[in-house]
Amino acid sequence: MKAPFALERLGDEHDRAAFSCDEEALDRYFRTQVTQDVRRRVANCFVAIEADTGVVAGFYTLAAAGVPLSDLPPAVTKRLPRYPTVPAIRVGRLAVDRRFQGRGLGSALLADAATRGLRTDVAAFLLLVEAKNENAAAFYEKLGFMRLESHARSLFLPLATAEKAWVR
Repeated sequence: MKAPFALERLGDEHDRAAFSCDEEALDRYFRTQVTQDVRRRVANCFVAIEADTGVVAGFYTLAAAGVPLSDLPPAVTKRLPRYPTVPAIRVGRLAVDRRFQGRGLGSALLADAATRGLRTDVAAFLLLVEAKNENAAAFYEKLGFMRLESHARSLFLPLATAEKAWVR
């Protein structure tokens, strides 16, 4: 049986013009700015392509980040070295085209981000996301993400937790 989606790095062959997730800021970013961010090396972008049609069904961006140790709960930091920041991988933007919403693709994109984070040679302790609104925050929390102490819409998930839950 053929997988319904292929996950790959964004390329010139991917049509971004028809993408619509019903969040104008994300749609505009994907259509007009993401390639500039990739070219400037401030983010990488990965897309989910519907296998049967070649349509871009969703995307996310990844970038390096750091989180102040003091923003994490003591239960998370108790075994960490006392560096000022903890290395992280930021999922800067994540969106699913409205035609593909409700199928678990957002969770699959996060699992792919975690897998890429675990496979890189650059060490990172957690995935970091910025929720656009409370609905997005609730989505991340349902997947096990926790809110940072000082930023209500910044959420994190230790990569070790993601590995146990999503990576096979």
